[in-house]
Amino acid sequence: MVVLGLILLIIGLVASIPVLTTIGAILIVVGLILNLVPMGGTRRRVF
Repeated sequence: MVVLGLILLIIGLVASIPVLTTIGAILIVVGLILNLVPMGGTRRRVF
């Protein structure tokens, strides 16, 4: 998802299409949040 967002962001900046730039930025942010937040209730335990 992050890679797709980055591609759309670059295409939007090169072609000066603000809709693609906005969608690319949103996909990058959502992709990073999903990568950082543990899904499924898995917790990292440090002993």
